[in-house]
Parts: sequence; structure tokens; C-alpha cells
Amino acid sequence: MTHIGRRSLLRGAAGLVVAFAARPALAGPRTVALNAVDGDLAIGADGGVTVYSGKVDLGTGLRAVMRQVVAEELGVPPARIALVEGDTLLTPNQGPTAGSTGTAVGAMQVRRAAATARERLLALAAPRLGKPVEELEAMAGEVRPRGGGAGIGFAALLEGRAFELDVDPKVKLSDPAAFRWIGTSLPRPDVPAKVTGRHTYVHDITVPGMLHGRVLRPPAVGASLIAVDEASVIGLAGVRVVRIRDFLGVVAPSEWQAERAATTLKARWTTPAGLPGSAGLFDAVRASKPVGEQVLASIGAPEKLLVGGRVLAATYRWPAQSHASMGPSCAVADVRADEATIWTASQGTHKYQPLFARFLGLPAARVRLIYVDGSGCYGMNGHDDAAADAALLSKAVGAPVRVQWSRADEHGWDPKGPPQMLDLRAALDASGNVQAWETVAFLPANTPGLPAVPLLAVDAAGIEQPHGHSAGLVQQNIDPPYAIANLRAVARWVDGTPLRSSNLRAPGKLANVMAVECFFDELAAAARADPVAYRLKGLREPRGVAVLRRAAELMGWQARPSPGRVDRSARLLRGRGIAYCHYKQNENFVAIGMEVEVDRGSGRIHPRRVVCVHECGLMVNPDGVRAQVEGGILHALSRSLFEEVTFDRSRVTSTDWSSYPVLRFADLPVLEIELIDRPTEPPIGAGEAACAPVGAALGNAVFDATGVRLRQAPFTAARMKAALAVHAS
Repeated sequence: MTHIGRRSLLRGAAGLVVAFAARPALAGPRTVALNAVDGDLAIGADGGVTVYSGKVDLGTGLRAVMRQVVAEELGVPPARIALVEGDTLLTPNQGPTAGSTGTAVGAMQVRRAAATARERLLALAAPRLGKPVEELEAMAGEVRPRGGGAGIGFAALLEGRAFELDVDPKVKLSDPAAFRWIGTSLPRPDVPAKVTGRHTYVHDITVPGMLHGRVLRPPAVGASLIAVDEASVIGLAGVRVVRIRDFLGVVAPSEWQAERAATTLKARWTTPAGLPGSAGLFDAVRASKPVGEQVLASIGAPEKLLVGGRVLAATYRWPAQSHASMGPSCAVADVRADEATIWTASQGTHKYQPLFARFLGLPAARVRLIYVDGSGCYGMNGHDDAAADAALLSKAVGAPVRVQWSRADEHGWDPKGPPQMLDLRAALDASGNVQAWETVAFLPANTPGLPAVPLLAVDAAGIEQPHGHSAGLVQQNIDPPYAIANLRAVARWVDGTPLRSSNLRAPGKLANVMAVECFFDELAAAARADPVAYRLKGLREPRGVAVLRRAAELMGWQARPSPGRVDRSARLLRGRGIAYCHYKQNENFVAIGMEVEVDRGSGRIHPRRVVCVHECGLMVNPDGVRAQVEGGILHALSRSLFEEVTFDRSRVTSTDWSSYPVLRFADLPVLEIELIDRPTEPPIGAGEAACAPVGAALGNAVFDATGVRLRQAPFTAARMKAALAVHAS
């Protein structure tokens, strides 16, 4: 087998789309330094460019953005730029694709590399063209004199050499006033194949000799495998049973045979009952062992004012939620005695490479994870677990194995966004102004230094791996963004969560912003103040003021206190609400206005109209930003209205679309989105922030319509109907 290196694989292949339908052999460890220009891009023999990105496109449009920033700095048309992403052999480790960092971190690193490369090319061309660098430009794959004249191609200037220089973090970037590609809505290159059914997903990957596998899940979380009756599948040709302690799987020549074997194989398990049950979830959260506190904001002396007087208090609750990917997770693994290749839709191929190497017993340099598009995820769903399933089965049978999860696997066993609970108190003066504020947020503690979410298969097989909990930065935005003289916001970390957790889109911020912004609305109502004016009075950030004012304008907001006049005889109750968020208190500025309709008889809440004003600094691709904002709003509406993981004492019970409903077409509102572009500001990611204020705007609009304050998400029809009944009595 011929061994190939990082550069030789794609040398001269600008414009080439690489699909690993066959298994390339591994070369030795990478020798390109992380901060080297050569780690991020290469010039082909034809002057085209290949970009190597550790960040991956999860449907966010990053494939267009990467090409745009490189085109801008090197003067090469985007069509002549190829992209390799998320391959641990070929791409630099830029960290996982998470936290909306694909553009803000990944693309900006590549942009600086391209600008550094341009400066080197100009310097190489200057003596050969007899011109000072200031009179030269990079354009169409060559360096040429400004104003016209013969140029020299990039490849000719390099003469087959690499750049061999570090990325200059202070390199001069292109002037926003002269942008050609940044700021334009370049079409996403993957869309045509996706809409015509020709796109290759990880589910489509095949390799020679590939078998199909299924993993049998236990009947309870933490169950142990007592016995397996292999004779129960003896009549199924070609089926092999794989047992590694409590890890149990089947492998077969076809997917249908594997499915039949998985449903036929008889096994006996223990049935532990260590879960609190979702009905008692928040009692369990409050009773959980505290493992520490983190003071996130402390101003003045709120404790002196939060006694007696006009003090309001409320508790807001957010449930455990699934990633609920539309398609189940899938992966293909080819594990051999001395090396392994895994095709996966992971958001963190580099992050998981050491863990896969450890449980496979191989050096990290001999384990290659290759990103291939999956069914979509916003945080770690089942992709990495499916890859571990495939890897263990492949190692056991000595052949490539494809594993595709079932819907019950996906809903039942993906790591969950964790439950959250926030206690809030505030004191108002005689004029209704906020004198003091306190937030105490009960949040699952992240395990310090945990390299990755522990994988199901590795645990079941009894192989050592780091253990703990990981849910992302769930403590952000527990403090209000308004000027309050006496303020205290505390994250009370509790010992874990009943179900395995991971970061779910905008980790923690939907719950936190819902609590803070709905409670702020409660204060406005107590003060008999208009919700917009009440916010603007305390908002000091000019960019925040701009988005909030503009959202109110687009809503046609007429100042009045909430709730509005509630018609007790009407079947359909209508209201409006607004919410603001400075995402993470240091990133995007977002304001959401919402108009809702509540059916008094059924309790059904229907968002009729959503207005969003969104500012994320420089927009590399405005259509891409708009798509992310639209998707974020709809995803957050789904989570705010419908999504809740249910479980009994042993297992998750919401394992299909009936027991775990999501937003459907009939539930969609009209979306009106206005994007504010600030080309001289750094870009901020757009994949998460629009989610954060949606639940708050929804809750505030429901209150305006009904006079009823819902404080536990999701705002299901049953909860709404019950609350209306209590309110009427």
C-alpha cells in the first residue's frame, strides 16, 4: 500500500473535491506547525488554492465563507479555491466547531494566513517585476503591477517551495471599503448537490469489504449485561455477535441482516432504577449536591434591599432536551492492527482523535478521523458515539464496519442539553425602578479538564476513559444586560445531571435569557411601564440600543404596559412580547419581537410573527447569516414550545417523534429579519445568538395575551391550558 503525505495528496489539486470512498493509507505525524501559513493553505501548480480547515461546515455556510476570505486576501476567485475540512491528517487543529467560532476563529485564522501569503508573494515578485511592493497586487492567481501589465503566477513565484513562514497575527488585511468578495452573498457550494440528492453524507460512505453493524442498547441507563444467547441468531447467515463486557453488537454483510440480527438476538440485562424521573426533575435539581458557586456579577449590596419593601421573586425552569437530529447518527470505521480510519460527522475530529487512539490501543498519529456531512447537529449529538460503535465493531471483526443508529437510539441515547433552574429576586423603588437584582442559577457542573463527552461504547466495553459532565458555558447571560446599581448573579454548580449531557445549541443561554428577560418583563408589569421603554432606560450599550429600538420600530410597537387588555370572552387571545440579549454579554446584539395567538380552549400557542434585529459585526456572507438567524429562531421556537426529554426511573421514554414532538410547518410564524452590518468590526459567529431571546419573547407575548406568566418551558398546550384554568379560578 502506498503511503501518502499531507501535501502530496492534494498537490496541484485546487478545485478538486475529495471524497474518501476508498481508504487512503496514513502517513506519519504532521510536520507543519499550527501557526504556519502552510498549515492553512497551499498554492497549486495552476495558481489555484487549497484551504485546510480544522473547522467544518455543519450546514452553516462555512464552505462559502472560507473561500470568500481567502479570495479577498489573495485575489483568487472563489471558484478556484478548494477546501479540505475536518481531516485529522490534513488539517490543522483549530478546536471543535462549536460556540459559533467557525467564522470568528476558523475563517479569520485562514484569512490572516492568506494575507500573510499575499505579502510573501508580493515580496517575491517585486525584484522580478522591477516594482516596489506598493505598486503590485495579487489578482487571479498572479502578482501584477497595479494599473495593468504582465504578471507572474503564484506557482512560478514559489517554484515548488512551501511558504515556510508563520502566520503574521498583525498582518494588514484588505480594506473593507475595497471588499470584492467579503460582504457578498456568495452561493453555498454544497447546496446544489444537497437539493438534487447528489450530495455525499456519511450515511452514503462505502469502502471495500464493508460490513454493517448494530449495537444493542440496554433497557436501563447503567445496566450490566448478564448473558447473551448467540444461538438465537444462528439461523441468520453471516451474522457475528460481538460482546466486550457490556458492549453488545452484531455485524452482518447487509444492513437488513444486521437489523434483523439486532432485533432477534436474545440478551439479559440488569435493570437499575437510579434516575429521578422527569416528573420530579426540578426537585432533584434543587436537592442535588452543590459542588461550588461562581459569582458572575457583583455590584453594590443587593442583599440589603432584597428584604421587605417591594420585592418580587420567581423561579424559571428549562427541561433536558435532545439534539433531535432529523436523521440518525452514522459512521464508518476501518480499524486494522496498526492504524484506523473513521469517517464521521463529528464536530470535533481533532478533539476525539486522542480518545479513539486510546481505546483502540493505537498511537494517535495512526488514527485518522475524516469529517463527512451528517444529519446536522448543534453540539455533540450521537455522531461520536456512532463512530465509537463502528470502531469497536471493526476492531473486533477485522473489517470495515458501518453503523447507523435507529430513531430510538438517537432520542434515547444522545447526550442531552441539561436541565436548568433559576431563582430570581428584585426590589423596586416607589417609582418602579429596579433597585436590586439577584440571580441564583442551579446548573450542572462541568468537569474541569474533561477532554470530551464520555462515549457510550467505551464505557460499556469497560475501557478506561475520562469521566465527568460537559454541557458548555451554561452560566452565561444569567445576569441582566441593564444598568442596576445593586446586582448579584451566582451560578450554583450542582453535582451532574440525571442523563449524560453535552453542549446543545447556545448552551444554557435559552434558559438563562428566558428567565432574565421574562422576569424583567414581570418588573415592568409591576411598575406599569412599557416593556421597551423600561429596557431602554437601563440599556447603556449603543449597539444594543440600536437593535432594540429597531425591533420595536419593525413591530410597530405602541407604548403601553403589559399585559394588554385581555378579552375574557374571546377564544383566541393575541399579544406581543419583546426580548433583548447581548449574547454572552460580549458578542452579538439581538432583539426579538413576537406576536402570538393563544387558543383558550386547547391551550395551543401559535407564534404568528417574529421580528429579529441581529448584529454580529462584519458579515462575510449576509445570506449565510440570514439563514443561520432564521434557523436559530425556528429551532428555539421548537425547543420553547414542544421539546422535553421525559424519562422514568430507568430510561428515556421520549424516543420517537410522538413522544418528543418538534416544530412543524403548521406552527411556523412569519419571519422578518433585519441584519445590521458593521464591516469595520470583527466578525462574530451567527449560529447561536438568535436562539437565545426567542423563549423570552414568546413568554412575554403569552403574558401580554393572557395575563398568565408561564415559567416552565416548554410552553406546551397542556401547560398553557392548565395555567389558564388556574388563572380563571
